Amino acid sequence: MTKTAIPIQPIKTKRDHIAAIKRIEELMGAKPGSVEGDELDILATLVDAYEEKHFPMDAPDPITAIEFRMEQQGLTRKDLEPMIGSRARVSEVMNRKRGLTLAMVRRVRSGLGISADLLVGTGKAKAVHRG
Repeated sequence: MTKTAIPIQPIKTKRDHIAAIKRIEELMGAKPGSVEGDELDILATLVDAYEEKHFPMDAPDPITAIEFRMEQQGLTRKDLEPMIGSRARVSEVMNRKRGLTLAMVRRVRSGLGISADLLVGTGKAKAVHRG
């Protein structure tokens, strides 16, 4: 069994985190199932848990999620009209002047494949309206 550069232990401090990241970089080419590969898996799990606790990320607001998916798929606002409504309605929603209705959430979820949880988010867009 090979000796690891750092002992495998919970990451509790910034220094532990930095050391684990450095070791992960050294192990990046490790073969899965090898001692080094197992060490990489364990360290990655520990780093992920530490970062989740110390650097939590908020989910994007609904409009940011829609904009991201539009960019991924090469879509324009015109492509949103069947899901959101008229050109003016799309503009209001995308400029955060009007919230998504429940019906819009359903159509956007279906049309763009965005989780309804993200579309109902509590970001900058107004609350979802029934309708």
